[in-house]
Amino acid sequence: MISPVVTQWEREHTSPWRKKLHAAAVTARRSMKTVALIGFAFTLGVAVASGPDSVAANLRLTQQLGQARAQLSAREGELQLAQLELARVSTVMENSQRYRIPADLSASIYDIAVAEGIDPQVAYSLVNVESEFYNKAVSPVGALGLTQVMPATGRMMQPGLERADLFDPETNLRLGFRFLRELLARYNGDLDLALHAYNRGPTIVDRILKTGGDPANGYADAVLKGAGQQAPN
Repeated sequence: MISPVVTQWEREHTSPWRKKLHAAAVTARRSMKTVALIGFAFTLGVAVASGPDSVAANLRLTQQLGQARAQLSAREGELQLAQLELARVSTVMENSQRYRIPADLSASIYDIAVAEGIDPQVAYSLVNVESEFYNKAVSPVGALGLTQVMPATGRMMQPGLERADLFDPETNLRLGFRFLRELLARYNGDLDLALHAYNRGPTIVDRILKTGGDPANGYADAVLKGAGQQAPN
């Protein structure tokens, strides 16, 4: 039996996004139909232009076919955008329900991760491991907020940053995901190493690697498992 509390939570946090998902699906279907109709008209026009009266037909149809090409290209673009939005809203809703977080927070994590070049599923899992989505979280060593950014690290990426700024969800997500992106660049795209450096600090990871050691401490495994990925052996 489904708890009334769970039902109420889902209604409050996911209903607006279900509407967005439905709207995106409707837009995608309409765009697909339009592309199909324009494509058919374009093909028909080419067939007519290739008939016995092709010279006269080409004179009449040149402008119409040009317009059809332009409309087809535009509609294909609309279809691609609709499909992307459909995938976005679906992912936002799925993770909102999976982690029991408000849909607007789920959307912020998705959008900022994409903007910073981080796999959204890795981003969700990282935030879960770091703070369990509590934006006021403070670690024993002084890391703050959703992605547990150290104030010194935050100021390195955003000069003038105040400690209190790291409790703002969007600021914290942006800086945390940007730091992970910088670590990915540092370790040539090795997500496993980048995650360990995120957790232990790049100086420590570099020192361990330099001596031929393994910096693994279980952190990367936890994040990647939550993201549905497997750490390399």
